[in-house]
Amino acid sequence: MTVAVLVGGAVGAVARLALERLLPVQPGRWPWGTFTANVAGCLLLGYLATRLLERLPPSTYRRPLLGTGLCGALTTFSSVQVEALTLARDGHEALAAAYVLVTLAVGLICVQTATAVVRRARVRHT
Repeated sequence: MTVAVLVGGAVGAVARLALERLLPVQPGRWPWGTFTANVAGCLLLGYLATRLLERLPPSTYRRPLLGTGLCGALTTFSSVQVEALTLARDGHEALAAAYVLVTLAVGLICVQTATAVVRRARVRHT
């Protein structure tokens, strides 16, 4: 199980780094790299968690590999905090507040939407 978390975490961290390099943080601007990583991670987590728990046979490695490892390393809410504090410190308080609120709201919507998609697909196939 530890190896599964390690492998998933390595893939998630590389994906997050790629997004950060593709979309670097610009001072006083929306941190698109972190936001994109968190949105993608929330979509993946909602999809994978629902699919793994409700549609696939039990496995000792899938959840640690994909949920804890991949999604855990891809998403980074600690970076949201640092970026929000930096924005606020630099005089962009409204943007910082919007960034935190939008990140949380969109993340929750993504998890809910992905879960609904998996469950809807299950209903159609039964």
